[in-house]
Amino acid sequence: MTPDIEIEDAAWTSALAHAEALVLAAAEATLASEGAVGEGVTLLLTDDETLRDLNARFRGQDKPTNVLSFPAPTNPERFLGDIALAYGVCAREAAEQGKPLAHHLQHLVAHGVLHLLGYDHISDAEAFEMEGLERAVLAGLGIPDPYAAGEGDHDRPRPSA
Repeated sequence: MTPDIEIEDAAWTSALAHAEALVLAAAEATLASEGAVGEGVTLLLTDDETLRDLNARFRGQDKPTNVLSFPAPTNPERFLGDIALAYGVCAREAAEQGKPLAHHLQHLVAHGVLHLLGYDHISDAEAFEMEGLERAVLAGLGIPDPYAAGEGDHDRPRPSA
């Protein structure tokens, strides 16, 4: 099963003409890294207001965020869940961190897919493990370590969910 990508906010494709291909590559690489090829995932590229609404309804935080993951219950269709990403937040973070939006998008997709696969970053040990998996996936995509000093992500908030 190929990940399903829905682009709701045209700002994504205005900024990244190949946004869909970037998302697909990151999702498939992350699934493959965990032996989950064929698992279903839906990814929504949307706007800040949609993520603000989802964040308020499902996490009790009335503000936009970069990425949210919604794991599905175990099912015979092998559908893992949904991921939503907010253009405005992601674009601002990429600019603030001095990195290409394409790299940041692929990082957040990998992060979201790992959440659907059961990983989390609540404790330092979990964060260390999850960040290591993200680094490996991104390296395979030719993207520098997003957590390395000089790559913009040090001293930044981690992806939300």
